[in-house]
Amino acid sequence: MFENFLNRRRKEEEAREDGRLPPGQSLTQKFPVLHYGAVPIYNDLSQWTFRIFGLVEQERVWTWEEFCALPRTEVVYDIHCVTGWSKFDTRWSGVHLKTLIDSGLIKLRPEARYAIQHCEFGYTTNTPLEVVLASNFLLATHYDGAPLTPEHGYPLRGVMGAIPGQRQESDRYLWKGGKWLRAIEFTAEDRPGFWEQAGYSNTANIWREERYWRGLR
Repeated sequence: MFENFLNRRRKEEEAREDGRLPPGQSLTQKFPVLHYGAVPIYNDLSQWTFRIFGLVEQERVWTWEEFCALPRTEVVYDIHCVTGWSKFDTRWSGVHLKTLIDSGLIKLRPEARYAIQHCEFGYTTNTPLEVVLASNFLLATHYDGAPLTPEHGYPLRGVMGAIPGQRQESDRYLWKGGKWLRAIEFTAEDRPGFWEQAGYSNTANIWREERYWRGLR
């Protein structure tokens, strides 16, 4: 156990020196489960839908079967939780929102500036449009080659990760991707979500360590 601890600390220092580990973060080999409220259980996805609405030319609603037939991609992200842990080289598969827009399946209106993720139990989180259209945001159905577990957002979650070896302005803490995602609303005005209203940073950039709004520091 002590050897594992030393090995993790060595990797952590190497990652920090390479500029891959954001300030205030520590590496973990586990995948901690953190969320507020109950975990929804889906025994039957026949009534499940995913909705795109708001400032779009036409609202779209996909069933689970239809969503799984959309163009898919597999990505590797470093994920960083606002509570201080980071996990490197996590493998996800799902749908890039930008792919749906580039293919014409979603047509945004010119005034769209923000994306509000709507999840089960009324949970929301908000980001500027350019963040959800970046390559490090994914509508994920699978983690490490298997369907998401209920605790990690089954059947669909937003994943906000960082591409290993890259720094992007769109790099955000993990909570900016919502678990148990049911809809994305495009808006002209920003609308802070659940944790943002509770005092967490509205911008949540990992490299600038934007964890909380300044009044809570």
